[in-house]
Amino acid sequence: MGKGISLCMIVKNEEKNLGRCLKSVKDVVDEIIIVDTGSSDNTVALAKEYGAKVYHYQWNDNFSEARNYSLEQAKADWILFLDADEELTSDSREHLTRYIREEQVEGYFIKIVNFIGKEGWVETCPDLVFRLFRNKPEYRFHGAIHEQIVDVILEKNSNAAYRIAEGVVINHYGYLEQQIEDKNKKIRNLRIIEKELASKPDNNILQYHYGVELFRAEKFEEAARVLVQVANKTNTNTIYFPKLLRYIVLAYYSAKQPAQALEVVQVGVSLFPNYADLYYYGGLCCLDQKSYKKAAEFFLKAVAMPEQPPQFASFAGTRGFRSYYHLGQIAEKFLNYDEALKYYLDSLKDNPNFIHSLERIIQILEPRKNPDYTRKCLEKVIDFDNNQARLALANIFYDQGAYQLCLEFIEEVIANGLVAGDILLRKAFCLIQRKRFLEALRILGELSGDNNLYPLAKFNELFCYWVQGKKKKVRELVTELCSKGLSVDTENVLKLMLKTQDKRIKTQKIYLGVDGVTLLLDIINRLLDLGQLELAWEMLNKVAPPCIEERKWELSRIFYKYGCYEKAIELIEDYLQHKRSGEAHFLLAEAQREIGNYAEAEKHYRYAIEIEPEVPQYYIKQMELYKVWQEVLRSKSLEAIEHPAGKDPGGGI
Repeated sequence: MGKGISLCMIVKNEEKNLGRCLKSVKDVVDEIIIVDTGSSDNTVALAKEYGAKVYHYQWNDNFSEARNYSLEQAKADWILFLDADEELTSDSREHLTRYIREEQVEGYFIKIVNFIGKEGWVETCPDLVFRLFRNKPEYRFHGAIHEQIVDVILEKNSNAAYRIAEGVVINHYGYLEQQIEDKNKKIRNLRIIEKELASKPDNNILQYHYGVELFRAEKFEEAARVLVQVANKTNTNTIYFPKLLRYIVLAYYSAKQPAQALEVVQVGVSLFPNYADLYYYGGLCCLDQKSYKKAAEFFLKAVAMPEQPPQFASFAGTRGFRSYYHLGQIAEKFLNYDEALKYYLDSLKDNPNFIHSLERIIQILEPRKNPDYTRKCLEKVIDFDNNQARLALANIFYDQGAYQLCLEFIEEVIANGLVAGDILLRKAFCLIQRKRFLEALRILGELSGDNNLYPLAKFNELFCYWVQGKKKKVRELVTELCSKGLSVDTENVLKLMLKTQDKRIKTQKIYLGVDGVTLLLDIINRLLDLGQLELAWEMLNKVAPPCIEERKWELSRIFYKYGCYEKAIELIEDYLQHKRSGEAHFLLAEAQREIGNYAEAEKHYRYAIEIEPEVPQYYIKQMELYKVWQEVLRSKSLEAIEHPAGKDPGGGI
């Protein structure tokens, strides 16, 4: 047997991943053993390009047997096993060669960083895995899935010593949503485990992995039940016990059972008082129960935790940006915006890419009303010196209806060399909302018919002419768009726009489906931003009422957002005829207060509190109302004393 390391892998259809993996180890390992279980893509050829010895194996739903076949081919003193969706980090190489010189060690646990999520939002979760061990014929894997070898080595060698290979790190991309979808991992894993459990129902480790796979398959209640049974049979000193507790908490939380999750949290923190994830998820459970004080206590404990050991497999941000974000949310619940901003800034300091905290900061600054102030504040905390940052901010401003700032940042992106069709279309949209119609039309006219954005550009062109009252041009564009094979819903919205142009003819109300109502709400949002209240209300009244019943609350919020309080009141009152809602009564109270109807406002604050007594802002706003109302009454009383009824202010009768 030769010195060095044999990399042993089993693969199938891994051409997307294998090159990255083999490139990461080619200068570290002494041989590469690839066992292919039936690839139909370029996997085998790619493996051979890296000098791998390729063996073919008939897949039989048993990972251990395939792994053991790879071990039988290995010639070096040490075995490193990886999956194709993993890679060894570049800093790991020199450490790895040093560890295999240790004569008293039989195997090593290695830190693995799991990348979780999907494109646009990826998180990391570290863990410890056993991946490096001496190559001996008696050391063989067991278990059809989540194959194990640690216990086998101890069984064969009771004096075997294990260590953690500090400085060695594996990156794992297999939990990324696209990877899971590509391989249909959830279904495959459950099927294999269930098959093995039929013959080994009392295998606790297998039951643990089964519970985890049930959780990943979003069978949360079943996962909680299985994992609780596993926990009751597992020694608390077992290396995966902290993770087991967290999975139980997550399963109960995801199953909408926060009370049961909190019970497990309390047990967990008594055993592992420095486990940040348990405090974090305890905070989330309390948020679900609207127990804001307890939630804040949990999050504050989470951020006070020390660095987490690898065996905790702590999720990124539980002792940092995530907990700070939720502390900011709680501060907002109490209308304490200064404290909320502080926590959101702490969140961004911990993770500058955590977009949710940035969104909340911008929301508090009210960019639509205060564009200059918002920009000035953001310049103090954010670097705008790259197009990625500018685009991220432009998207947030767009989503929050702050079209002036969105336009400013898009223009900066374009000035710095990024000119794409979708960016130009977004610029045209913002120009329309700023009533710079000619500039918008010039951009929209440059998008050709073979561009996939052309229909959207034409719709914006139509909207631009429509809000200006250009009837002939609107009719021409509606005819052109309808010839493109639009959906029935979209065509009906265009007809609705045509109907608003002719106020003389009374027509039947138009019926819209879900997509049509969504488009209608977008148009109303834009009209109100342009100050076109009459046109927005007219358009709404030409739609059959049942179509918008399910979106009445959303409509109410749109009208309130743009200061159309009387219309908002009308919509909310209609909504409350069909649904009892503390939130709706609260918004109704806010709208009544804005137009000076303090008695009505006070009444609806009380109704909101009666329905949702646990919501703090209802009480705070009610107290603020009393102070304002008292001041108004005081002013009126003073005015009555100074100018009694029937008396001339100049002293005459």
